[in-house]
Amino acid sequence: MARIVGVDLPVQKRVEIALTYIYGVGRTRSNSVLHRAGIDPNKKVRDLLDEETARIRKILEEEGAVEGELRKELTMNVRRLIEVGSYRGGRHRRNLPVRGQRTHTNARTRKGPRKGTIANKKKASSKT
Repeated sequence: MARIVGVDLPVQKRVEIALTYIYGVGRTRSNSVLHRAGIDPNKKVRDLLDEETARIRKILEEEGAVEGELRKELTMNVRRLIEVGSYRGGRHRRNLPVRGQRTHTNARTRKGPRKGTIANKKKASSKT
């Protein structure tokens, strides 16, 4: 089993697809890394030699942030926006859409499930 940057790659998949299991590596970056390493993208992970795995690992480390390092960088960016007090930071703080989407009707993914009508509302008592 190939382990690159702390992620176990699925053995039965093609290398091109398996590399996308690493956070920060998509199809384009995966193909670029494989091209630079001189590895056929259609090769299965189980058929990779140890030296080929080492080449992939080396290229990914040279290229830049992946996995934990990238996640940390992104959270620091959001934290900076919040601390500065920017509009975007405020939207992050209140868990609302950040990029100008409408919130009157949509944005359920970001806002969470609908809050029902007031649950503890007393029913109108009838005069008897």
